[in-house]
Order: sequence, then C-alpha cells, then structure tokens
Amino acid sequence: MRNFTFYNPTKIIFGAEREADFAREVAKLGKKALVVTGGGSVKRNGIFDTIVEALKDADVAIVEESGISPNPRLNEVKDGIRIARQENVDVILAIGGGSTIDAAKLMAVGVPTDAEPWDIVLGKVKPERALPLATVLTLAATGSEMDPSSVITNLETQEKYGWGSPLVYPAVSLENPAFTTTVNAWHTAAGTADIMSHVMEQYFTLDDRAYVADSLAEGILRTAIHFGPVAIAEPDDLEARGNLMWASSLALNGLLSIGKDYPWSVHDMEHELSAKYDITHGVGLAILTPHWLNHVLNKKTAPRIARFARNVFGIQEADDVACAKAGIEALSAFFASLHIPMHLKDVDIDESRLEEMAEDLANYRHGVIDGFQPLHKEDILAIYKAAL
Repeated sequence: MRNFTFYNPTKIIFGAEREADFAREVAKLGKKALVVTGGGSVKRNGIFDTIVEALKDADVAIVEESGISPNPRLNEVKDGIRIARQENVDVILAIGGGSTIDAAKLMAVGVPTDAEPWDIVLGKVKPERALPLATVLTLAATGSEMDPSSVITNLETQEKYGWGSPLVYPAVSLENPAFTTTVNAWHTAAGTADIMSHVMEQYFTLDDRAYVADSLAEGILRTAIHFGPVAIAEPDDLEARGNLMWASSLALNGLLSIGKDYPWSVHDMEHELSAKYDITHGVGLAILTPHWLNHVLNKKTAPRIARFARNVFGIQEADDVACAKAGIEALSAFFASLHIPMHLKDVDIDESRLEEMAEDLANYRHGVIDGFQPLHKEDILAIYKAAL
C-alpha cells in the first residue's frame, strides 16, 4: 500500500422520513438557502415540497434556482452565483443527481470570489472560501453527494472538465432510497454503469497491493451488478434502490483509493464525447470501458483484469489472459443486459470528430493519459474507433 491521508467530512443521513433531521443540519449551516434543482422532476414527484416544508419548519428560508442540465453548463452556474449574491444566501442546497450537485459545488466556491468560474474549473484560480453545501440525492450515480469533485461543461468552447476542492465536500447529504424510485430504467442503468466506472477507475492499477481497497471495490461492483437489474425490473424495490444509493457514495468517497495510485482514463475520454455530443455520461462510460480494457490488455495488466473477472464475475479460468478476455466480455454483456447501447453509432456519434476529440484530450493531458496504461493520442483514437 502507498502512504495515504484519508479525509471525508460529509455527514450522511440515510433512510426514510429523515427530512426533519436533515433540515436541522442545514439550519446549522445557514438561515437562507439557494435551492438548486434540475429539470423539474423533483417538483412533479413531491420531493421538492417535502424538503422545503422541512426547511420551513427548521426556520430556513429558500431562494430557488432551477433548470440545471444533465451535463451542467457554465452559464447555469453563473446564473446561480448571481442569484445567490443578490439574495445574500448563506448556504447552497442541491436537490437532484450528480449534475445538480456538481453545479451547486461551483456555485458554492463562485459566490465568495470575483474569479471567473471557468478559471476555477481550469485550475487557474484556487478557491479559498466556499458557502457550505448540503445535498438531497435523487439519483444513484456520480457519488457527488460525498466527494469534493465536480464536472462542468462550457458550451461556448465545447469543453467538459472535472475539478475539485476540499471546500466543496457536502457538509450533509440526505439519502432516502424512496426518492429514487421514480428514476426511469434508462437513467437507472446509466447510473449503475457510472457507479461501476468510478470503482473500476480506482481498481485497475498496478503494483500497489492495496488489498483492503481492492476487496471493497469488488464488493461494490458485485452490489451494482446484483441490484442494478433489480431496480430496473422493480423500480419500487427499496432494498435495491438503497444498496445502489450507498454504493454510489462509497464508490467515490475516497475509501477505494486508499493506498493506491489511481490516475483515471475512461472518464476523460467520455468527457470529450459528452462535451461535444451531450450524451448521457454513464452510457458513454459503459460504451468505452470494455474497449479501453481490451486496448490495455497485455501480459503486465492481464493478472489484474483476470482478478476482476474471477472475483466480480466468478469466471473460472486458469490462464490470466483468457480469463481477462472473458471478464471484459462479461462486463460488456452486463451493460448490454441493462439495454445500454454498446456502440458510439448507437448514440449518433460517427467517426467525423474522433481524431479531433483524441487530439483535444491528449493536449489537455499534456500528451498522455498516464493511467492503468499510458494512452497517447493514437491510443485514445484507437479506443474511440473500436467503440464505433
């Protein structure tokens, strides 16, 4: 294991009818909240009213900012920052999935600074202060409810980048599995793939011998594989929804990276896709991941991929290379069983911009994605082409 420092300050309030407990925690953070929401589903299904009523009982006033897109836009963040300043709010509260929470995180650091929000995303400005952040999770997917990271899209430049700061760990997050029962099959499947991708980005490493983290990762992957199909087939199954919700948080709260070197690969490649084509993030990850694994499979990486195949999918094959190939096929088959499109052409992406995306990503990463295996422009392009 590598040396590590573990830190996660987020308080999770999990379970049914915990809204009053959550609201009391929010009241400790501030007395006027900017409530950030997405496309309106939380109002249609009653979650918004439930949370607002609890906040009212806790003497927390609210200001609304709605309409955050599935791939949150820079202009939406700027609107939220403007409203928060005008209304003099002292806490940001996101109700929604990862996109809404990601936008709220940039609002939280954007309000108390004069810097351009995009400069914070690009790392040109390091935030020094932030408004406290609270979240109500309505989609198990990104892990944003318990991590210090965010991903934002700039429509003007067609760029989508991740950024992070310890300042944007949510102070408190409410996880009520019942709040996810109205999530449709498409987004439940994409969320399951997103959870698994977060785990795999941290799991596929070499020579760190982080047995605890890897064993936790395998358990979370098996959880997603077991409960993802259940939640799709039986949307009201609270056991399935609850396990996926907690798996989402554990996948990205820092536990799985303890003692490891974990530079990510597939997420950067997918960000290029969804920046330019605005596809569902989890779908893009599901399409790319098996092709990435096939591309990086060699004698050095085969034992790790074979361990994944044996411990996650139960494949019994003595030869590491053969076992690894079978594991990659099993992963692809699982995603397909969730009715996720498994080719870029199925989500209306052709080869016309693949080289442009590969070059843009290589330039952004200063020539190479130094992950499980180094990926240069030609590697990135080969993976994109294989995924067509």
